[in-house]
Amino acid sequence: MIFSIVVHAPPYSSEAAGTALRFSEAVLRAGHGIYRIFFFAEGVHNANRLTVVSRDAINLQDQWRELIRNHGLDGTVCVSSAINRGIVDAEQAQRHELDGSSMHPEFTIGGLGQLIDASLNSDRTVSFG
Repeated sequence: MIFSIVVHAPPYSSEAAGTALRFSEAVLRAGHGIYRIFFFAEGVHNANRLTVVSRDAINLQDQWRELIRNHGLDGTVCVSSAINRGIVDAEQAQRHELDGSSMHPEFTIGGLGQLIDASLNSDRTVSFG
């Protein structure tokens, strides 16, 4: 079965982002596939590379990065949601004349078309947050 995951929640305001991460890991352990993980609205904060997490806290951003990198997943961040929250990749930073990127390089910027594409190419789309 092929899943797409939509993450609406930021990493530390609720359990939703962490639950989405654990669900994604379980899907892969069970031998299923993930077509795309789409970070939307406040969920784009999961891609923020400028967040500093205390040493005794779980770093969800790093865990998302590892999952995406280790499994070759498509981790897409909604461009409108991201820009409105100060999360930009190198291209968007240059376009908006900003000093630099604030998004982890494992993530990619995309639009709502990628969310529609994910739903069309998945057996199940599961949202968190």
